[in-house]
Amino acid sequence: MQLTRAADYAVRVMIYLAALNPGERASLPSIVEATGAPDSFLSKVLQSLTRAGLITSRRGPTGGFDISSLGRLTSIRDVVEAIDGPISLNVCLSHRRSCPRKSWCPAHPVWAKAQEALMGVLSTAMIADLASSDTNMSALAHIKTGTDN
Repeated sequence: MQLTRAADYAVRVMIYLAALNPGERASLPSIVEATGAPDSFLSKVLQSLTRAGLITSRRGPTGGFDISSLGRLTSIRDVVEAIDGPISLNVCLSHRRSCPRKSWCPAHPVWAKAQEALMGVLSTAMIADLASSDTNMSALAHIKTGTDN
């Protein structure tokens, strides 16, 4: 399994915005710089995050993007699902379908256990915690210093 680029960029955006001071907005160019995402692609990611209520956007000279109160309380799982929809390691684990082989398939318990572990890790990795880590803060300081001059 591999995350989509959109989900990866969305997680980067959320961590970046969560690390800003409350009420501080980030411009699209500063988010592009911080995430390394192409601005045309990033615009779609930002729209999805806004629709999910994880960030807010404002137009105009004092505009930009900031993290919502919901976004501050969210996990990586929530961000990925806001972009890609429900996470399913294998089609047989999808809640939308019932797998006819799951009662006898020797691989099903392995997939189910892996899915549970993945969801546990992504659900407990909180955006606010990641934004406040020492490593992230020094990276953000470098970005801010480079773009503010």
